[in-house]
Amino acid sequence: MTGVPASAAGGPSGAKGAPSAPGVPGAAGSAASVGSVDVSEGVPAGASGGDSAGTSGGASVGSSEGARPVRGGKLGAAAVNQASLWNIANILTMVRLVLVPGFVMLMFMDGGYDPVWRAWAWAAFAVAMITDVFDGHLARTYDLVTDFGKIADPIADKAIMGAALICLSYLGDLPWWVTGVILGRELGITLLRFLVIRYGVIPASRGGKLKTLTQGTAVGMYVLALTGPLATLRFWVMAAAVILTVVTGLDYIRQAIVLRRRGIAEREAASEGAER
Repeated sequence: MTGVPASAAGGPSGAKGAPSAPGVPGAAGSAASVGSVDVSEGVPAGASGGDSAGTSGGASVGSSEGARPVRGGKLGAAAVNQASLWNIANILTMVRLVLVPGFVMLMFMDGGYDPVWRAWAWAAFAVAMITDVFDGHLARTYDLVTDFGKIADPIADKAIMGAALICLSYLGDLPWWVTGVILGRELGITLLRFLVIRYGVIPASRGGKLKTLTQGTAVGMYVLALTGPLATLRFWVMAAAVILTVVTGLDYIRQAIVLRRRGIAEREAASEGAER
């Protein structure tokens, strides 16, 4: 490539002091010496999928055309960032958050005891619980995990369940101590996860998943205006949910203690090794 500085062809660095060859603009020479930045208006090389063969080296920059900015570079970067937030998993989480006030409104329509309105409230609760299952699965399967989802998803879970329990206790359908046990456990375990997160992550257990399913089924049965044998059945389903809530809560506490001790031991061993 006659007339191109050595730095553009992969030679040693020093573009600032190297003279520009005749016929090649200085701007093109400086752009050719940039190996880690894409020429499309400052977008990092490889941002479009990691294939940076045409931008990360100087071999492909043989003329001034290679230094021309790609139209829509900034718009393309913005679209990537927007897609990472407005994905299907996050949209389902937002739907769940919007359903919470709608569910509460339906629960208290006509005094809170109308079977028709309670059926509509159950439908809103069921949709919220179903989206809870799908948004997490989609986020993990298609790599749609975002910071927004990490924060909003547990908030949406606790919001719909807490709203249902509080509404049922306020209407006299469910004892307040049941609501206190379930909500206390959920909030306590969430706080515990944050306290030990520097030592590691407490994974969701099968018991925890069974607890969530049993809680959702029991609360859904209480939301419906059931009578007779079904009303008796929902009592036992709720009793099983309370037992699973307490047992899994104690298991999470045990896991947190073990995780913390292991983390402290590993740090002490690492510090002793560094001192040696």
